[in-house]
Amino acid sequence: MTTRPSPADLEAARNRTIPDVLPPPGALLRVLFCGINPSLYSAATGWHFARPGNRFWPALHLSGFTPRLLAPAEQDLLPGYGLGITNLVARATAQASELTAAELKAGADRLTALVDRHHPGILAIAGVTAYRTAFGHPRAVTGPQPPSPTGPRVWVLPNPSGLNAHWTLDAIATAFSAVRIAADEVPGPP
Repeated sequence: MTTRPSPADLEAARNRTIPDVLPPPGALLRVLFCGINPSLYSAATGWHFARPGNRFWPALHLSGFTPRLLAPAEQDLLPGYGLGITNLVARATAQASELTAAELKAGADRLTALVDRHHPGILAIAGVTAYRTAFGHPRAVTGPQPPSPTGPRVWVLPNPSGLNAHWTLDAIATAFSAVRIAADEVPGPP
C-alpha cells in the first residue's frame, strides 16, 4: 500500500494478521522484537509498527540498531541486521485493550514455540502490561527480566505506540539502547 489507509480500509483490517519478519532458519537472530498485536493501520498496510506516531522505527534507529531511520515498508531489511518482529497476538485491533487475557496467554505459548525454533539472543517484548498478563508476572517492570535457564534473555520495553504518551521518544530510545548493548554482548552461533 502506498497511500494512507482509508477509514474503510482500517475497518476491513480488523482481525487481519500480518506475517512475522524473521531471518531464514539458522541465520543469526540477535533480537526478536515482539509487539502486543497489530494495529488496524499495520494490518491494512502489512507493515509492523506502521501507524504514524508509533515510535518503534525512530527508537530502533536512535538506539543504534539500524544505521538510518527505516520506514515501516522497509521492515524486510531487519533480518540483515539480525533483527526480527512478531506479536503476542496475531489479530489486529484498534487498541490492545480489546484483547482478552486468554488471547495474551495463548500468545505467550505461541511466542515460546517461535523462540524455540529461531533461538534469538534476546526476546524484547514491547508492552509491560501485556507481558504481565501473558507470562503471569504481575509485578514485572520494563527492563531485563529474571534469567530463564532454557530460553533467551527477556527484556520488556515500553510500548512504542503513540497512545503510550507518558514515554517520550528519548526514553524509549534509551530503553532500546540498553537492549542493543546487551545484544552486542551475546555471542553469535559457533
